[in-house]
Parts: sequence; structure tokens; C-alpha cells
Amino acid sequence: MQVEVLNGKEGRTGKATGGAKRKNVLHAFAAHMKRFYWLYLFLIPGFIYIYLFKLRPIYGLQIAFKDYSVVKGIWESPWTDRLGFGHFIDLFRSIKFTDVFSNSIVLSLMRLLFSFPMPILLALALNEITSVRYKKITQTIIYLPHFIGWVVVYTILQGFLSQADGIVNQVIVMFGGKKIPFLASEPWFRPVMILSEIWKEAGWGTVVYLAALAGIDPAIQEAAMIDGANRWQRIRYIFLPCILSTVTVMLIMRMGTILNNGLEQTLLFQNSMNIDVSEVLETYSYSVGLKQGRFAFGTAIGLFQSVVGCIMVFVSNFISKKTGGSGLW
Repeated sequence: MQVEVLNGKEGRTGKATGGAKRKNVLHAFAAHMKRFYWLYLFLIPGFIYIYLFKLRPIYGLQIAFKDYSVVKGIWESPWTDRLGFGHFIDLFRSIKFTDVFSNSIVLSLMRLLFSFPMPILLALALNEITSVRYKKITQTIIYLPHFIGWVVVYTILQGFLSQADGIVNQVIVMFGGKKIPFLASEPWFRPVMILSEIWKEAGWGTVVYLAALAGIDPAIQEAAMIDGANRWQRIRYIFLPCILSTVTVMLIMRMGTILNNGLEQTLLFQNSMNIDVSEVLETYSYSVGLKQGRFAFGTAIGLFQSVVGCIMVFVSNFISKKTGGSGLW
């Protein structure tokens, strides 16, 4: 009897203690929100953007598995044949799929090989500039192209690379060479695409790496200089190892877009002369899905790209973790 009474008291004490802890947590949360509510207000536009343009469109992915009709809508449209994977089977059996897929892979790998390292090299070069004023001016100059639209970039390139009256071809003719159709030939399509992307985006990509370099302890650099390490040795043994985790994370995220080559840029540089190498999944989805009104087929192409990108992120993260590096999780 006494044991039961004691157990009852212990139970009531435990409930009281648990209730007190919950009250303390609620009071702490209320005090936190009262103090920092204005910071959470700034998050509201971001949450609205994510909901409207990232989460809500997921609802429309079911179009890829239906014979979608604009008149019937998403819900009323019937599911496609072959267990709902009819559009994907048609995509893989398409005559153009092999060429489009290979073009997407080749162009994306070229971006990964040439465009991805450029912000790292630029950040390391900017980090070596000792003059603060000159460093800020240089940063501003290389950042600016990021804010220029691709239409403007293409117009600028026409002035430089046009076969008729482009500045580059005029210089080539001046030295006795023949004019080169940079914007209307298959061999030059990919180099022009990669170089224009590097010019436009490399400066903006240095922001992340410059932030990582700024977090390196100056004492380490001073100790290396005292030990006689030159500039290249400091880059190799201090700067690169310190930003390796950042590079790894950015590389894993880049692998998630392995099949994405940018619709706007590709459409602008695409023409009838280079269509065999410039037709990628984005432009194929645009020409078939939108121009021909096959919205479900175009959605299937986009979903295929997303699935491949998701798989590449998981594989890249797994390999990174297994080799002793950092990862996204």
C-alpha cells in the first residue's frame, strides 16, 4: 500500500516536472519570437517564393503520367497507357533521343570541365591582390556580366563574332586568314557557349570561394611565409586544402544539374547550321512540348532530367563521403 502511494506521488511529480519543462520551453520560444520577430518577417517573401515556384509546381508533375488535355485539366485527364510511363517510353524510343541526350551530356561535361574551375582560379587570384581598392574594382568588373541578360550577351557576341562584319573576323582577314562562321557552325558552337558562360558567370561564382578564403586564419598564412613558403606553395598547401570542403559541396550541387544546359542561352545560340550539336533536352522539350502542344511529353522530359540530377547528387555525395571528403549530409 505504501509502495503504491509512493508510486502515485512519483507519477504526479513526474507529470508536474514535465509540465514545468513544457511551460519553460513555451516561455523561451515566446521570448525568442518577441525579440527576433522582425527577422522572421524577412523570411516570409522567401517562403512565398519557394511555395509558389518550387513546391506548388510539384503538383503538376503528374502531367508526365497522363494524356493531359488543357480542356479537361490535370485531374480529369486520363492516365496514359503502359502503366503511366507511356511518355517516358516514347521519349527513350524517340529517334532524336540518343543525339539529344549525348549533346546534353557532352555540353554539360564541358561546362563542368572548363566553367566550374574558373571561379576557383579567379578567387585564388583575387585573394593574392594586396591593394584593397584595386581588389574591389576588379571584383566589381568581373561581377557585372552576371547581371547582363543572355539576349544582350548574344547581341554583343554578334558584334564580335559575326562572319559578315564581326571585329574578330576583320582582324583574321587583316592577317591574311579566312572568315570563320563562329555563330553558324557545329565545331564552334560548344566553345562559344562555354566561353560566353565563363565570361558571364565566372566572376559571380567567385563570391562563395572568396568567402571561404576569407575564413582562413591569417596566422596560418603568416606562419607559412615565415617558414619560407612562396605564393604557389601557400596556394597549394594552405588555400586549396582549406576551401576543399566548399569546392566539394559546390561540385556535388553542380552534379545535380548534369543534364541542364540553360534554355535561354542555348536557344539564342541555336540555328539551322548547328542544330545537330545544339539540340539538348531543354530545347527538345521546348520544341516538342510547347511548340507542338505535347505538354505531357515535355513534362516527362523535365522529370527525367530531375531524376537523373537527383541520382547524381546522391552518388556524388556517397563517393565524396567514402573517399574521406565532406558532403551535403
